Amino acid sequence: MAILGVATLAVVALTTPWRALPAGAPPIEPDPARDFTAAQIARSEAFDAAIGVPAYLSLGLTLVVAGVLVGTPLGAKLLARLRGPWWLRVLFGVLAISAAVAILRWPLGMWSETYLREFGLSTQTWASWTADRLKNIGIGTGLTAIMVLAVVALARRYRRWWIPAALGAFTLTVVASFAYPVVIEPLFNDFTPMPASTLRADLLAMASKDGVPVENVLVADASRRTTALNAYVSGFGATRRIVVYDTLLRAPADQVELVVAHELGHAKAGDVLYGTLVGGLAAAFGACLLYLVGSAGPVRRRTGVPSIADPRAVGLLMGLLSLATVLSGPGQNLVSRHIEARADAHALDLTREPAVFVSMQKRLAITNISDLSPNIVEYLLYASHPTAPQRIAMARSWALLNGVGQP
Repeated sequence: MAILGVATLAVVALTTPWRALPAGAPPIEPDPARDFTAAQIARSEAFDAAIGVPAYLSLGLTLVVAGVLVGTPLGAKLLARLRGPWWLRVLFGVLAISAAVAILRWPLGMWSETYLREFGLSTQTWASWTADRLKNIGIGTGLTAIMVLAVVALARRYRRWWIPAALGAFTLTVVASFAYPVVIEPLFNDFTPMPASTLRADLLAMASKDGVPVENVLVADASRRTTALNAYVSGFGATRRIVVYDTLLRAPADQVELVVAHELGHAKAGDVLYGTLVGGLAAAFGACLLYLVGSAGPVRRRTGVPSIADPRAVGLLMGLLSLATVLSGPGQNLVSRHIEARADAHALDLTREPAVFVSMQKRLAITNISDLSPNIVEYLLYASHPTAPQRIAMARSWALLNGVGQP
């Protein structure tokens, strides 16, 4: 168990690209005022202040519910009322707790959506918003039910259930990552091949030059949901694809190419596969921690759960999973920011267009109303990418390092 934890930390520490540019790159301080007007900065701050309230309340709700499930016998007492076979009680327990949390969280989601509309980011109707939210809840509840049911089943059969649970957690993570682009993504968007055009030919030529095998580029109909600009790479092997939001196609072609060059950086570095394997290791280690914490005498006495093999342990397990998700978030974001910075450096190396890169980052930040200078709490909790000023500063550093005119 300890070996798995140390191995996971070692893999993350040794494989994360902690430095995106060579050591000799001149330091450039991020400065929002250098690239954004006072009005743009004020709009970013106003949006962050508005959207932050429901976001923090949602986080607080998650912690409160998890605390109740892990620190009190309330969950076990409520679940003790369920009748039927143990597996059916487990499934009903997951469904009941998930539904209760979804109902509590629903007003906060509507509150957040009103701000997204007020600032022009959301193009959804309440019907489409509700449909998307129910899909997310259904997918999350289904995955949680699989995990909790597996843990209880293994605990009922094996004394050292953490061993098969760790193997199962790793396997589920890999399978889910492989299936996500072909099973989950189509539930939310329609994807069509980018039509034959100069842009498509240029993107495929750039991929070929980069040595990244890309047979197609897909366009997602994101405009039915948002005005935000984005592109991403998902899946690996046969499911790997580069996806471009249709909203991004309204940008100049050279900026679209910069975004795709960033995504090619992810593909060339194998970031999706890397993230899947590291996530699998972390999930396996999490199963071990679940065994240690869930089997501890003080925890079981405080929650009134005789053992993890009892269906009444559903609340305890779901509470621990929620806490693990929140606590692991800052670490995941830290690694993600460095991986994104490496992809930015790759885009600059591939295109050698730092001025276009800066223009593209400004467009993304203004259109998506990105937080240009988040406070430390928001940066740790929510920032999976460097801020726009940080990315622009890196582009200027790259330009000086490579003798290209500083944008």
